[in-house]
Amino acid sequence: MDALSDVLKTVRLTGAIFFDCSAQAPWVAEQPPREMILKKILAGAEHLIAYHLVVAGRCYASLIGGEPMLVEAGELLVFPHGDPHVLSSSPGMRADPSAAGSFDAANDGQMPLIVNYGSDAAAEAKFICGYLACDARPFNPLIESLPKVITIRWQGGDAGWLGDFARVAKAESTSKRRGGESVLAKLSELMFIEVLRRYLEDLPPERTGWLAGLRDPVIGKALSLMHGAPERNWTIEELARGAGVSRSVLAERFSLLVGIPPMQYLANWRMQIAWGLLRSGANIASVAAETGYGSEAAFSRAFKKVVGMSPSAWRRSDGMAKK
Repeated sequence: MDALSDVLKTVRLTGAIFFDCSAQAPWVAEQPPREMILKKILAGAEHLIAYHLVVAGRCYASLIGGEPMLVEAGELLVFPHGDPHVLSSSPGMRADPSAAGSFDAANDGQMPLIVNYGSDAAAEAKFICGYLACDARPFNPLIESLPKVITIRWQGGDAGWLGDFARVAKAESTSKRRGGESVLAKLSELMFIEVLRRYLEDLPPERTGWLAGLRDPVIGKALSLMHGAPERNWTIEELARGAGVSRSVLAERFSLLVGIPPMQYLANWRMQIAWGLLRSGANIASVAAETGYGSEAAFSRAFKKVVGMSPSAWRRSDGMAKK
């Protein structure tokens, strides 16, 4: 089992909105709070991912309260946690995020939405900006392991097909062909997956977290086994044999890299699967069977331990109705 693909599928990664932006100095754009954006573009989603692909010119980017960084044409800037941030022609500029009316048109206009800061004819910088959404609860090990900001070059000798993404995105932005909104949304998802691949490849050896565990040959094998058969009654001994190490080595290395013991990881991941099955309308007995529990009672106890309420109570809650 490809654990990364399994996580991306289970947490429902979805491309949500797409902007084609031009800017003439002086200009500044500030992202509104993530809750405001999600409410406008993808009601019911939990987690926001923002990205900005610099097509021409340059800008300064920073998290609110953080140090500004220079981002130039050919670079892709990703905010995996959707943290409020600023893009501007000069460092230190701020804008009123509540005035970002572009999001009000998200459900009305055809993608991409065109945004001009100043005169488009005199634009000094051009961007392709977008947002994705995914589930954050009850357990998203991928998002938890990502930094606040990722910067990757999409132009140049080692750009790979990120350059193709930029070219297709620009073409779709210009032509506005039928079906373009779906194309752009899927392109955003593919772009983010490629960013994850390249971030994973470039992780320094000392880094810890779920992605570091995925890259490790021993822990990566154990993760693949659990994701391939989450309903199986795994023991630490079986996982260790499958990974080709002793029980003690697996337990110590898994906790060191991933941050929690293997059996706790399996229990948490089962609840992420159960969350999705319950949301889709599956009955509790079938969810219990698909996640490896011998009875509804055992499943309900495990679900309440991770989620904080029983499966039936969760279904009756207002939170469930919104999902």
